[in-house]
Amino acid sequence: MLRHLLRRAAGFAVTFLLISVLVFCMMEIVPGDPASAMLGTSATPETLAALRAQMGLDAPAAIRYLRWLGGLATGDMGVSFTYGVPVGGLIRERLAVTLPLTGLAVLLAVGIALPLGVTAAARPGGVADGAATLYAQAGIAVPNFWIGLLLIMVVALGLGWLPAGGFPGWDQPAAALRALLLPALALAIPQSAVLTRVTRASVVEVMNEDFVRTARAKGASVSRALWRHAVPNALVPVITMLGLQISFLIGGAVLVENVFTLPGMGRLAWQALAQRDLIVIQNVVMVFATIVIVVNLGVDLLYTVVDPRLRRRA
Repeated sequence: MLRHLLRRAAGFAVTFLLISVLVFCMMEIVPGDPASAMLGTSATPETLAALRAQMGLDAPAAIRYLRWLGGLATGDMGVSFTYGVPVGGLIRERLAVTLPLTGLAVLLAVGIALPLGVTAAARPGGVADGAATLYAQAGIAVPNFWIGLLLIMVVALGLGWLPAGGFPGWDQPAAALRALLLPALALAIPQSAVLTRVTRASVVEVMNEDFVRTARAKGASVSRALWRHAVPNALVPVITMLGLQISFLIGGAVLVENVFTLPGMGRLAWQALAQRDLIVIQNVVMVFATIVIVVNLGVDLLYTVVDPRLRRRA
């Protein structure tokens, strides 16, 4: 098991390095100059050269990449061109919004998808199956930002149950959770639709396996065969899809955080892109990539927990 973990960790380290090279190269080919964007068109060449030297943009690309990679290893992400403050501090402030938002969205997606998918699989072709299929098709077809706008109009403005946007901070935990509930639901609905279909298909497949039929022949009820035998053995595809959905949730947070004016990582990335703050964009993308890599490593470990066969193979 230890060797398996070390192999996976080495693979993710290589993935991290490749992503860092790709992100840096993409930032290099983006048209425009951050120094020119900050000083405007009336700046003299001498002023531009001085600012580029101050920002470290006058060094060769390879040197700047190594400096940036070394800074990532020590936690020094540089200084924002726009805000003039350390990028690490900006990211830590915004992660305090984005990580709870993503975690709440995952909980809502699982809480919606697992009961729907298992109920639909219990009686394929029944009323519950039809309702779950309709929900899944609608959830997949509608983008999360449109769901967010709809929730604002109906739940926040129409019914007045929850705030339409903004974030009061974690010094008011109850108000902070209320502010995250609607954006988390907007993120969760499309992902729960996909997860519902995966759960239903996986449980239906397992219900037709020999060991489930044997349990039924020994007198186990449909409910016991479903929850005791089928669902635990159907979790591997569900966990795989859930791990993949983390990246979609992080990507969706860019739009949803702007819809609900949440001061999270997505909004920071959007503002940095508009202001051509390339050092912020680089580090935000790397933090997102690191989160996805860590989640996938966690999914690999979770496989061995839910499926003993994979643990023995590892």
